[in-house]
Amino acid sequence: MIPAAARTHPAFAYLRAHRGRPATWSDRYTSVFGLLVAAAVFGRPVAEALAGLARHADPARLGAGFALVAAAYAGFLALARALGPVVLPAADAAWLVTSPLPRRAVLSRTALLLLSAAALAGAALGLAALSVAGAPGELGVRLAAALVLGVAAGVGGMAAAVLGQQSPAADTRLQLLIAGMFSVAVLAAVSGAGPGRRILAAVAGAPASLGAAVAGVASVVAAFLAQRAWAALGRIPARTILASSTRTARVTSAATMLDPGMLTWVAEDVHWRGRALRSRPWPRLVSRLGPAPALAWQEWLRVGRRPGRLAALLGAAALPAVCADAVGGTAPAAGALLCGVLLCGALTAAAMCTGGVRRDGGDPALARMLAVDARAATAARAVLPALLAAAWSALALAGLQATGALPAGAWWTLGPTAAPALAAGALRMARRRPVDHSMPVIDTPGGAVPTGPLIWAATGPDIALLGSLPALAALVTRPADVVPYVAAQALAGAAVLAALVLRSPRRARG
Repeated sequence: MIPAAARTHPAFAYLRAHRGRPATWSDRYTSVFGLLVAAAVFGRPVAEALAGLARHADPARLGAGFALVAAAYAGFLALARALGPVVLPAADAAWLVTSPLPRRAVLSRTALLLLSAAALAGAALGLAALSVAGAPGELGVRLAAALVLGVAAGVGGMAAAVLGQQSPAADTRLQLLIAGMFSVAVLAAVSGAGPGRRILAAVAGAPASLGAAVAGVASVVAAFLAQRAWAALGRIPARTILASSTRTARVTSAATMLDPGMLTWVAEDVHWRGRALRSRPWPRLVSRLGPAPALAWQEWLRVGRRPGRLAALLGAAALPAVCADAVGGTAPAAGALLCGVLLCGALTAAAMCTGGVRRDGGDPALARMLAVDARAATAARAVLPALLAAAWSALALAGLQATGALPAGAWWTLGPTAAPALAAGALRMARRRPVDHSMPVIDTPGGAVPTGPLIWAATGPDIALLGSLPALAALVTRPADVVPYVAAQALAGAAVLAALVLRSPRRARG
């Protein structure tokens, strides 16, 4: 707890007095009324969803379901580690952290917010795991055990992230935990498609008393980690909190006010700051091909210098197969989900190597100084995004076919034929200007919709979706003969990329 002397410090009294006006009875009435309305609206759907848990688990989907839950938990830990997780507003971090005030008292408000967020995220993970395992008997006990286990996992993981911010050794253990959870996800996905399915079925059908015991043990471990994290708040280095607060402030500002595309620059700056790069001669072939391929060669170097990110990207090609196995890859409603996952994944792979185009858009004077034909530069820079998108989508389609979500045929060829359209979409995304918040707001029955962020988000994915329509139609209809769709997709992809290259100006614009 915070000492009484810290609570009565004049600085904290000043902050409490200037955090906003005190809540009135009308504010409390509005809050309570909103909660009652939300309970009335969402009460029945939640009750129906909970009643649907009283069923036996499908053995064919256990592995994929548990894999997605484990991957989501690993992502939660990675996100907590990336954000800090202990941060303060930039103004408070600039003077409160470096002041002689008790650091635990300064960070107590943030700690309570982190505890609430961890509990909510853990409860959601617990319900997701229970929906995968099912609750054929003793629904109340299983539901309570799942909620307690999920909250304990969320709170324990957040506490581990706080400890990692305080100590490099604890941060190493947190990284090992994240890698272990991803390994568990891979193991669950592999076991669900083989002889390990019986083990997963036995875990899902374990007695409710065993689940309650495991939840109790997890609660004790989470309470121990939370106590250690609370004690470590006073020992977190000021430079760590300042760096995390500055990074979070930039990310929040870029995502909400300025340009979400700045997030990529923030990530790049964090990675390359303080690193020394070795000078290597360029291949002779690149120098002989002309200035445009030489200009695009920097993207190849950037990808080659980060092999871990490339390996993680190619490993994520198994995600569509896992999702198809979890929701039922042969169900009619699964076609739209698979199309969305495939399009997002392949477009992400293509957009991973468009930093040069983004830099030219942010600094057109440098692009004019290079004196390289813009159309030739666009064509040269489209090669690497197309190759990465082709490799990722081909691997993803092969995985879908291996799990039985797609019929027999050369479905993997849809990936390379759709790659030019995906590369065109990624290049168009890299050329986007910041969000224009001055554009009009459209009033709809669901509320006000700002058109500026919508147009910004649709710029790039629009032509990728248009150029990939034959492939998406084939994934939805799943015909017996995929060759006509492959031919149509090859023409559509090449046409979209050619149109983007031809529409590029000869010279860089200021």
